[in-house]
Amino acid sequence: MIEYRKSILDNGLTVLTHEAWDTPLAAVNLLYGVGSRNEDPRRTGFAHLFEHLMFGGTERVPDFDGVLSRIGGESNAATNCDYTDYYITLPAGDLGTALMLEADRMASLDITQRALEVQQHVVTEEYRQRYMNQPYGDVWLLLRPLCYKVHPYRWATIGADIRHVAEATLADVRAFHDRWYRPSGAVLAIAAPLPHDEQLRQARQAFGAVAAGHPVEAQPLPAEPEQTAARELRVRRPVPDSKVYVAWPMGDHDDPLFRACDLMTDILGTGTSSRLHQRLVRAEGLFSDVDACISGDQGPGLVVLSGTVADGIDPRRAADALQAEARRLADEGPSEHELQKVINRYENTFVFGQYKAADRAYGLAYYTWLGDTDLVNREPDLYRRVDTATLQQAARSVFVDHHENRLYYEADR
Repeated sequence: MIEYRKSILDNGLTVLTHEAWDTPLAAVNLLYGVGSRNEDPRRTGFAHLFEHLMFGGTERVPDFDGVLSRIGGESNAATNCDYTDYYITLPAGDLGTALMLEADRMASLDITQRALEVQQHVVTEEYRQRYMNQPYGDVWLLLRPLCYKVHPYRWATIGADIRHVAEATLADVRAFHDRWYRPSGAVLAIAAPLPHDEQLRQARQAFGAVAAGHPVEAQPLPAEPEQTAARELRVRRPVPDSKVYVAWPMGDHDDPLFRACDLMTDILGTGTSSRLHQRLVRAEGLFSDVDACISGDQGPGLVVLSGTVADGIDPRRAADALQAEARRLADEGPSEHELQKVINRYENTFVFGQYKAADRAYGLAYYTWLGDTDLVNREPDLYRRVDTATLQQAARSVFVDHHENRLYYEADR
């Protein structure tokens, strides 16, 4: 159980505090509600570009990382489709420094032409190394536009076209910062061995002077129309082995079947005792490895089954086998034993994921951004409430033939 308090500063910043007396460290997590889904289709990749630009410093503090390293702190960030998350861990006595640094770059990030050019080069190189020169690195660059035709989830966080980042102007990125990096668009979570009142006092001291600016309001996103016919894409790449991906659309995070879909993919593809591994790897030898997951987005997501095709096996036969296992779960449902096993695994992972103060700070920020902070404590109970009938209902609603999307990623040898 994470005990917390929630406050909203006069400028609109939401602040969560947690007394973490089990650690000498303080964790600061600042989540901005802007991800790749909020980008202009003609200017994609900006949320991720800003993840880099935010470490460029300000006039007051030109060396963000240097200040932290000198006091034994460390920081990082992550961007996804829905939000951008910045986090710092440092000795608890220096909590004020972390808060000052975050408030300073929220209010007065120094975006110069030189800083922009440096980060454009860094992001472009990341695109080449991580996506284009890495085996299977471009899978999501292919799978997203196959599955989404209207919704902005159709492009990855790196962008729909790397030229959007490469050609960005100083005016473009300053406008992006002014629009999204405002107190009302952020959630600050602190976990430290300090009383709530002291944490909040330091947060007010650091962020209280940051101008509210215009309110950051929820942006209406185009709805993805229902898929009416199966789709497939076949590509050839210089990779060691062929892989196949079969994806179906699912509901958003607020969908009553969201958690059932999550558990459903665990039954199908998590671990060597999963259905896909037992039947398609061990018994039939169609794959050397298999996986199943949900995309986990706040908006309409995906259920994805995938596998590395064994030598001599036709990729289409392998994909058909993935589909058949999905349909079998929909037709027969799971056993009580299967369901309880994956619920236990989920709960174990969830609890272990709150061991560190930094993980607790992130959880508080994330669930607050979702709209229900107390989910940070109630989530396991909601997973425990999923029964075999609900999971079978989820499988039947997702594994529909005309909703299927197949990506054949074939080895070009």
